[in-house]
Amino acid sequence: MAITAAKQAIVAELKEKLTGAKGAVLVNYRGLTVAQDTKLRRQLREAGVDYRVVKNTMTRIAAQEAGLEGLDVYLEGPTAMAISTTDPVAPAKIITDFVKEHKLQVLEVKAGLVEGNVIDENGVKALASLPSREVLIAKMLGSMQSPITGLVNVLQGSVRNLVYALDAVRQQKESA
Repeated sequence: MAITAAKQAIVAELKEKLTGAKGAVLVNYRGLTVAQDTKLRRQLREAGVDYRVVKNTMTRIAAQEAGLEGLDVYLEGPTAMAISTTDPVAPAKIITDFVKEHKLQVLEVKAGLVEGNVIDENGVKALASLPSREVLIAKMLGSMQSPITGLVNVLQGSVRNLVYALDAVRQQKESA
């Protein structure tokens, strides 16, 4: 079967997105209302995540060309893909939170990609439960700052005690 030039361009674009993806999530979007889909697209766009409906056959070809093993088993039925080139957690977190927030039974997570590795639905849920990058950085900085703060307090305590002792000597000499 010959692939037309237009389809080859779509496959090439999908391959480029899949190889450059830090994180991606494949979902079955059947049953979403237009309003829900619009809201989901807006949330993903604000986070810098590309969301599009994809053809399974073209995605299968692009995944094979990109060397992604195991993705083709999830390419059944209607498929939409959320891809982030910067944050591996963002697509999983936004979609999982969206499903919880709207109590949706219709938006079904099929699979995901993290740094070129295919993960199943449970892997996507585990990825979504991770704290955000900013929270992890803040925790790390806090743990690095804690010993320094303790050292400063210890050093200040010695200086503070010296000042109290000198003040007591001054008061003693003034009263004598």
